[in-house]
Amino acid sequence: MSSQFRTEKDSMGEIDVPADALWRAQTERARQNFGLSTLRFPLRFIHSLAQIKAAAARANGALDLLEPDQVTAIVAAADRVLAETNTDHFPLDIFQTGSGTSTNMNMNEVLAESVQRANGPNVHPNDHVNCSQSSNDVIPTCIQVSCVLALTEHWLPAIVQLQRTIESKAQELEEVVKTGRTHLMDAMPITMAQELRAWGTQLHHCQANVNEVIERLRALPQGGTAVGSGINAPQQFRRLFCEQLSERTDHKFRPADNPFAGIAGQELSLQLAGALNSCGAVLMKISNDLRWMNSGPLAGLGEIELRALQPGSSIMPGKVNPVIPEAVAMVAAHIAGSYQTVAVAAQQGNFQLNVMLPVIAYHLLESIEISGNAMSTLAEQAIKDFTVKHERLEQALARNPILVTALNSVIGYNQAAAIAKQAYKEQRPIIDVADEMTDLSRDELERLLDPKQLTHGGIPGTSE
Repeated sequence: MSSQFRTEKDSMGEIDVPADALWRAQTERARQNFGLSTLRFPLRFIHSLAQIKAAAARANGALDLLEPDQVTAIVAAADRVLAETNTDHFPLDIFQTGSGTSTNMNMNEVLAESVQRANGPNVHPNDHVNCSQSSNDVIPTCIQVSCVLALTEHWLPAIVQLQRTIESKAQELEEVVKTGRTHLMDAMPITMAQELRAWGTQLHHCQANVNEVIERLRALPQGGTAVGSGINAPQQFRRLFCEQLSERTDHKFRPADNPFAGIAGQELSLQLAGALNSCGAVLMKISNDLRWMNSGPLAGLGEIELRALQPGSSIMPGKVNPVIPEAVAMVAAHIAGSYQTVAVAAQQGNFQLNVMLPVIAYHLLESIEISGNAMSTLAEQAIKDFTVKHERLEQALARNPILVTALNSVIGYNQAAAIAKQAYKEQRPIIDVADEMTDLSRDELERLLDPKQLTHGGIPGTSE
């Protein structure tokens, strides 16, 4: 055998493993079996898995299932994994056995090998690192833990940042009135602050949905072992495990009421994917609104000007494109695709085990990561510092025939429609045409057709 390899043995026999690898035989078999893609578990998942192993070791130690020196060694090895910023020792494809057994054993072997190389006590990947556990409860638990950590540490701060940026911009634009649009056609006026605060409220709805799912995800199926019954795990293990994990992560976790459900089903993952997809829809809406308002600058709406970030064309000099909203819109499209993947995968809970856990984990964590990044980028590079083209807004408002809606209660719908059509035909301000076609005074028309007043709702000219 070459010095570049060493021989490892498992229940199936011997196999050569790269000499410097921390993994052992089972991981190597999986590495050779699964070469379907270049997709790997993200660092967040690997770190969460290490936390689970450390918490399990401590719980097993408290139950006298592991010796104190074994607990100390396993926890120290897990902490070494947590100190790493790469996943070099976790090489397995996402497209592997549907339970994620290969990745669970990958971690078990890495920790055991790490203990051995540190001249620690006897630690076996299955008997000690995996004590009181099964891949069938470890991987669903890791999905939930990694998502809770990613959401609370990355996604929630990002959506709060975006909401605050929107509100700050809205406060700048309280007095800016623009033409509202429905069906992409001119409608009654609104303020830009009203438009932006609608975005903020939509994001608040998304945040509330995610917060609700986070609370459900904190209930972990760990301790259910193979099928949910908890075979080979003491009854106290579930509680002690959650206490240890909560202490290590500074996040509150608790045992699931029904571990059978947490192992057999992935509806919580699907609920999270749906909440992320809903947020993606809002990000798509905000991005498209920004693109439309920025369009032009001469032949489009030209209501705002986004900060110029880079040349927009390799052939048309001077062209600048709304690159950030476009990038965020693509993130939203990608999240929609991930939602569909999770939706299909969540249906594969065959009897006592879902068998598409790795792909669920991958898509959830990727969606959390890229949507969080997208929200921060949208806030800082698009919304925070766009400028308003006031003259363009005022010109469009003055010529908007739909303002005549404010006269409905005074002159009736039919006469108002005639005025609107005439104004549009002649491309004249609505107030000038109404002045000619009604008996209302100019002062009365100015009061009834004041765009700013029309943004407040009610019946124009009354206190209603």
